[in-house]
Amino acid sequence: MKTRYARRTRRTLRVAGAGAAALLALSACSSSDSDDSSVKSDTSSSASPELTGTVTVFAAASLKESFTTLGKEFEEAHPGTKVTFSFGGSDTLAASITGGAPADVFASASPKTMAIVTDAKDASGTPATFARNQLEIATLPGNPDKIASLKDLTKSGLKVVLCDKTVPCGAAAQKALDASGLKLTPVSYEQDVKSALTKVELKEADAAVVYKTDVNAAGDKVEGVDFPESADAINDYPITLLKDAPNAAAAKAFIALVQSAEGQQVLTAAGFLKP
Repeated sequence: MKTRYARRTRRTLRVAGAGAAALLALSACSSSDSDDSSVKSDTSSSASPELTGTVTVFAAASLKESFTTLGKEFEEAHPGTKVTFSFGGSDTLAASITGGAPADVFASASPKTMAIVTDAKDASGTPATFARNQLEIATLPGNPDKIASLKDLTKSGLKVVLCDKTVPCGAAAQKALDASGLKLTPVSYEQDVKSALTKVELKEADAAVVYKTDVNAAGDKVEGVDFPESADAINDYPITLLKDAPNAAAAKAFIALVQSAEGQQVLTAAGFLKP
């Protein structure tokens, strides 16, 4: 299955490469149209069969499983390339980029944290939304505390963990709580969604508000509980090529893979919503 998938990826990128060649020919005849540097338009010219070198991707912690899969597929489609990741809280990653950390691609869990990079003019072109994510309550397996709603998290004695309000999953959780008129004092605020989920997996907390994708990735280590207020706090995930990308050509091709039908299939299977 993976081999066939890799062949499909190569075929898709070859088609994109042919399209890019045609676009280059047209641009030679019409130089006035050569200024468009958006990610969406650039990605079509990124499918060179001669890509090589390392692509460094800074990505939200919630993308760990999906992007790791896509990184392996990318390396198989382009022998000689290597995709390395830094996963973490989007705000921390954005601060690292604006502080000069070398990276090619930034994928954030919210437009607000992406704006940290674009406002600093460290992005190349316009970020594109490639996925969306919805919150869910993670409980211990079997849901021993019978948690059935967001309001249930306010029960006395229940140990609840939230993401820090500065990271997208924490901001979304606070938005859902505000919309419900609920006040919740967690036992801790965690630096990213994986850290919050780990507290439940280790039974250091009874519940956490995380993304559906993280509950899916945890398998039988936790149990997910939907709550309707999460529909009002869905996060958009933008991705961008960085201005000083050391390997821009390969980075554009990786972004194209994320946005492709194959990339979207991987993200959907992980529980992400369509952009």
